Amino acid sequence: MTDQAADPTVAGPGATRRAVAHHGLGGTANPFAVGNQIALRGIRNTARIPAALVPTVAMPMFFVIAFSGAFSSITELDGFPTDSILSWMAPFAILQGASFAGMGTAFSTARDIEGGFYDRLLLAPTRRWSLVLGPMIFAGTRAVLPLVVVLPVALLAGMDAPAGALAVLPLLVACIGVGTVAGLWGLGVAYRFQSQRAGAIVQLGIFTAMFLSIGQAPIEVMEGWLKAVASVNPVTNVIRLGRQGFIGDITWADTWPGLLALVVSAALLAVFCARQFRRLFP
Repeated sequence: MTDQAADPTVAGPGATRRAVAHHGLGGTANPFAVGNQIALRGIRNTARIPAALVPTVAMPMFFVIAFSGAFSSITELDGFPTDSILSWMAPFAILQGASFAGMGTAFSTARDIEGGFYDRLLLAPTRRWSLVLGPMIFAGTRAVLPLVVVLPVALLAGMDAPAGALAVLPLLVACIGVGTVAGLWGLGVAYRFQSQRAGAIVQLGIFTAMFLSIGQAPIEVMEGWLKAVASVNPVTNVIRLGRQGFIGDITWADTWPGLLALVVSAALLAVFCARQFRRLFP
């Protein structure tokens, strides 16, 4: 056997993974520094491919325009919490964009796995969890973009904000949380199927969770199975968290359920992601 054939770094992705598992590289590099560099790499790649930002920015803008027009009469219902359809729809659209940010992170990781670049990352002298931390930092950072782009447009179009500038804070927290949760879900699926084709599963999970909630209508006007599902859907509480300052005052009653939903969802999906990671990279 030649030296080249014996070298796991040139013998193919499978040999690389076996070599890393055999030697048990625990790592010495700061995992947070490694995670930050992986996140920066994602940001640089996004800058090189602006089209990757279309789902994160263009889709929320489309939702604001389309839903605000189609659902404008919903504000006339008795007990509807606001007279401004933009105040109702824009936060939901922004959170949709944040979920797309997390989904995009999963696509990037799946592409790295398919192309073999991820095997190089596995050889890095650092803790394995830093390879998950990096995409999560990237997802949380990227999730802020729809807030920065869409919210000013909605405000200029007449969106109300009864809580003033403080209304942005809960929405910012919700955006980062949704981006992180969506990223963990997408990464777990990417590790499980090792292909960008699994993106359909990621999209289905995200769209199902977002639309079976109070995104488009208050739970009080819903009927049948949709009301029952929206009542137990944790995304309902997350949307309440992000939307509250734009339809009324910011209250603890609308804040803590959303924070709890984000923490519990992130914890459960982190377990799912970690299991899939260990299954693929033992």
